Amino acid sequence: MKRMRTPLVALAAAGALLLGGCAGGGDDEPMEGTAAPSAEEMMFENGTTMAELSEAGAITIGTKFDQPLFGLIGPSGVPEGFDVEIGKIIASKLGIAEEDIEWVETVSANREPFIENGQVDLVVATYTINDERKEVVSFAGPYYMAGQSILVLADNEDIMSEDDLVGEPVCSVTGSTPAAMLEEIGAEPVLTDTYSNCLEPLRNGSVVAVSTDNVILAGLAAQNEGEFKVVGEPFTDEPYGIGVALDDTDFRMWINDVLEESYADGSYEAAWNETAGTVLPYVEPPTPDRY
Repeated sequence: MKRMRTPLVALAAAGALLLGGCAGGGDDEPMEGTAAPSAEEMMFENGTTMAELSEAGAITIGTKFDQPLFGLIGPSGVPEGFDVEIGKIIASKLGIAEEDIEWVETVSANREPFIENGQVDLVVATYTINDERKEVVSFAGPYYMAGQSILVLADNEDIMSEDDLVGEPVCSVTGSTPAAMLEEIGAEPVLTDTYSNCLEPLRNGSVVAVSTDNVILAGLAAQNEGEFKVVGEPFTDEPYGIGVALDDTDFRMWINDVLEESYADGSYEAAWNETAGTVLPYVEPPTPDRY
């Protein structure tokens, strides 16, 4: 991705001035849940993605725009949610301000192409790590462990587990791991591009359920209170990762460092509590896989 380059020392100095100017009453401490990087922390080895992005002072991040709690367009027109906050944490460690993040909508089917084509620098989008995808892109993380579950109408008493989906039309999203799992268990997948587009078929009876990760379904249920409910126990493990270019090992490992730092300094938990934690309980994050 072609970027305008700014000398790193100048960027660090400008960042320091900006932080000083924004602090009230001479207090130089960053906002709670964030960690403003120092000039030393922003020094990266020449030729790395970290150096390029830090020098440019901007980053392009792919995320979902239609998933409550994790990635949903807010009233301001900017996405909000836990994945968005994870993206902000990564950007902050590069010395990049929130306003210098370009958010690009990524649906399940275009996450790998966007990374491969350089349309985004990374993807944080309820993105399950699996071996097939690791042949195309690399993953930092996992930073959260979800599991596939089932959403039905609030008055449905017939569907209680994945066994009740066999032979039934169930909505999911093209290119997703839940869609593949529905085929595996013998359901009849009805596919669309976004999970929000599954809700009307569920309302009108075209499908009996929607199936994807439990955290996504919980967000949809919370957004449409009284209409839907999540049933059964999760029947898969869905480790969410951060997608980067396949051969960019340095960037992947650095993001893993950032994740572990966010666990230790409380910024990860703060991000959760402000977003998905309004509906779902906090659980300790998984250890990143440094493959």
